[in-house]
Amino acid sequence: MARHERLSTLLDLLGQREKIDVEDVAEELNVSAATIRRDLDHLAEQQLLTRTRGGAVANDLAYDLPLRYKTARHVPEKQRISVAAAALVAQGMVVGLNGGTTTAGVARSLATRSDLAGRGDSPGLTVVTNALNIAHELAVRPHVKIVVTGGVARPQSFELSGPLATRVLSELTIDLLFLGVDAFDADAGAFAHHEGEASINRLMVERAERVVAVADGSKLGRRAFARICATPQVHALVTDSNADPKVLRAFEAAGVEVQAV
Repeated sequence: MARHERLSTLLDLLGQREKIDVEDVAEELNVSAATIRRDLDHLAEQQLLTRTRGGAVANDLAYDLPLRYKTARHVPEKQRISVAAAALVAQGMVVGLNGGTTTAGVARSLATRSDLAGRGDSPGLTVVTNALNIAHELAVRPHVKIVVTGGVARPQSFELSGPLATRVLSELTIDLLFLGVDAFDADAGAFAHHEGEASINRLMVERAERVVAVADGSKLGRRAFARICATPQVHALVTDSNADPKVLRAFEAAGVEVQAV
């Protein structure tokens, strides 16, 4: 297991158990106790956990991981979802992308689609985003026109939020929004961990003609702190084929088109 995968796994375990023991986790991950100690010390330096004698305990930040750790989770599933979602985009569309590892993957897939190139001075694609990493990813692509909202950046997600972002989005119309979520429940709706991100994402939903949630199966059937929108406001869901079939049927029953890849 690579180190970035091990760090992500440790944070996952800590989120589930709230407390972990060095010796137990070392045996579980089949690595030395010294390796786990070094990993926990590194995560403690990042203020993602609190070290204890013989292990670590969770702090609040452990439930809202920085993007660099989230990126290592469910990589094959997110890649399939990203490619399938990007295939829904047609030339000339205005596409919205909020922050997140899966939406960043969609951005990368869009960047490689040569068939989206525009004619003359017209862009083949316009992307509206409140995510700094996505804007950076697409800014050098000649066929993509980038519109970035204003706002204050959160280091955990690179998302911009606040009144400045709201002011820009209120003046725009989006054809197709790819909505990254922290949780999505068929009954309760789509959620984010942070209330500021949920607020700006809700406005993006309201400005979009069509909303497609992109989320791997681990996020489905769950709820988080702040609701982005109700389930009927999401037209489609692109997820992975490992998602729980019962959960997917619940989304279909709620009127959401489901594509599992």
